[in-house]
Amino acid sequence: MLSKLKLQLLGVASILFIFSEAKAQSSASTYSALGIGEFNYSGLTQNQAMGGLGISYGTGWNVNVVNPALSTYNTIFNFQAALNYKSIKANNGSETSDVDGGGLSYVALSLPWKSGKVTMGLGLNQITSVNYRLQIESQVNNAELRANNFIQGDGGISEAYLNMGVKVTKNLSLGLQGSYLFGSTIRNNVLTLLNDNNNQVGNTTQYYERLTVSDIGFKAGAHYLVKLSEKNNLHLGAIYQNLGDVSGKAFAKLAALGQASDPDSDGDLIANDEKGSIYIPNRIGFGVTFEKMNKFALGIEGQYQDFNKFKSFFGESLALKEAIKFGLGFQIVPDYLAIDSYLKRTTYRFGLEYQQTPYYLNQTNINDIGINFGASFPVNQLSLVNLAMKVGQRGTTDNGLIQERYVNFTFGFSLNDNSWFYKRVFE
Repeated sequence: MLSKLKLQLLGVASILFIFSEAKAQSSASTYSALGIGEFNYSGLTQNQAMGGLGISYGTGWNVNVVNPALSTYNTIFNFQAALNYKSIKANNGSETSDVDGGGLSYVALSLPWKSGKVTMGLGLNQITSVNYRLQIESQVNNAELRANNFIQGDGGISEAYLNMGVKVTKNLSLGLQGSYLFGSTIRNNVLTLLNDNNNQVGNTTQYYERLTVSDIGFKAGAHYLVKLSEKNNLHLGAIYQNLGDVSGKAFAKLAALGQASDPDSDGDLIANDEKGSIYIPNRIGFGVTFEKMNKFALGIEGQYQDFNKFKSFFGESLALKEAIKFGLGFQIVPDYLAIDSYLKRTTYRFGLEYQQTPYYLNQTNINDIGINFGASFPVNQLSLVNLAMKVGQRGTTDNGLIQERYVNFTFGFSLNDNSWFYKRVFE
């Protein structure tokens, strides 16, 4: 009981330090220090370029993991992967810092079991990410000493998923996705005390925390097509994602620098692979898209997740609220039959994305707004190179908080092949 209390107090103190006296960071978003990190709401490359649009609209040329019901549009084999890179300029009102990071974004595969009626898919995707560096200086209460904290976090939760989409009627498709959740989040806090002459007082201490999760979750989706005319369609979509209590284990220790990650060294062992769980609230989403076939699509979608219900592993009290996201997306193909014009056969995408993030600090909602655009360039008759870019702003410098202006790039490809499903005529 005492060990848990120590950890709770340390967690609350760290949060107050981060958002009241943060000076600089050297990796990704500062706000991933709260909860279990930043959630990925925006889907794959083609979805990202349209403001995250993917609940109500998808095509057969790209995998759709936002709504498993739309996988029925993948009537041929599709393999998709992408890399991403994010550059952030963080500002606390008096100082700025440039940070960046990136890596593999996702791997996805779609395989039609019965073309146009039943499709299966599998892949790897990131659900949350934690990646930050913070250098914090503060005055120690009732002492002529300064505390120098270097706080960093890395990791996140990933999923390996298997989904299936079934066309129930001519216009109605249903989908279900099962996910194996895995991953670790590591947080370090290195504390050094300094006197007025900038000399170190005492030994440097380190707090080390590792949370590892392993569990399953699921997502259900529905899609309904309304035929307005021969060329015009209205797409309606909905999703429901249930993660709930995600099981895991935690290791936490306070010790001398370099000793905190070793359970057998001297120090205060707070948790030694203690079993428990975190509670991630359910997510719902709805969308509607108007499509002029082989020409353009325009849609709007919304998602909701109530993080008031979030429960951390050790039960710390965190300032989290409802997460709300709206996306407006547009896609156009000038002329998909223009054999003599490569640019006319290219698909162009634009979008706007607004999020009220779950972070609520100093009586302030942390909002995120961005402009999205991208394209899919045909490589041969079926395959594509996909690009997406988002320019946005998160947070504010008001009330002692941090504002982040960022640019996010995603580069990927879609390999499509229908030769796997041709019946052999000659041996």
